[in-house]
Amino acid sequence: MAGGGQAAVSFLTRIAKVAAGIGVAASAASTSLYTVDGGERAVIFDRLRGVLPGTESEGTHFLVPFLQKPFIFDIRTRPHSFSSTSGTKDLQMVSLTLRVLSRPDVDHLPEIFTSLGLEYDEKVLPSIGNEVLKAVVAQFNADQLLTERPHVSALVRESLTQRAREFNIVLDDVAITHLAYGPEFAQAVEKKQVAQQEAERSRFLVARAEQERRAAIVRAEGESEAARLISEATTTAGNGLIELRRIEAAKEIAGVLARSPNVSYIPAGDNGQMLLGLNAAR
Repeated sequence: MAGGGQAAVSFLTRIAKVAAGIGVAASAASTSLYTVDGGERAVIFDRLRGVLPGTESEGTHFLVPFLQKPFIFDIRTRPHSFSSTSGTKDLQMVSLTLRVLSRPDVDHLPEIFTSLGLEYDEKVLPSIGNEVLKAVVAQFNADQLLTERPHVSALVRESLTQRAREFNIVLDDVAITHLAYGPEFAQAVEKKQVAQQEAERSRFLVARAEQERRAAIVRAEGESEAARLISEATTTAGNGLIELRRIEAAKEIAGVLARSPNVSYIPAGDNGQMLLGLNAAR
């Protein structure tokens, strides 16, 4: 019976050793495998050789446990926004917000990891973005940022893309999403509009005075021509024209008086006395 107990203990010991061996093997297998998901790349750091050249694509890969360690990079395009306050050519302060779509250059991921680390975009894009915005905005007046906005955006895109390329960062899109002026510029615009309105009003007054002057000249020329014609007619035909005009005027006056109910007409002369019940001899 004692021999049977020793056999059981020996059997259990062997099972424990096998289980321990399987556990060690499983642990070694798990530490020697790593997975790279879609849209990612892996950079391998070797404790003996440093950062290895080249990258590992999607899938499951082997590495030497305790000697190598994978660092995963997201190579998909990601948005970034940052704001900057810059001075224009005419010394106006402008606030701009820039949005960029960036991704790392896959062929240079080991260099990016060595020089910048995994948070490369947060370290680089805000600084170079502010630098480029200030340099481009300083080339334009405040009003030109609105009237020439496509040109300004193109300059910002070109300059920022070149600067980002120096850090092995690819920019797929660059856009100015917000543009705001300071209160000083708003006051300057208001004063300019008031000045323009005053100038327009002054031009209108000058033009109206000129038209009135021309009208007075034409009226005076017409009256002078009429007087000349009347003088010539009087010289040629005598005073008949004047008498005709006098008769026409008297006829018109008489017609007006006849139509008025509050006016009585008393003929002139002795025969025209209208004293009722009295004799002229008395």
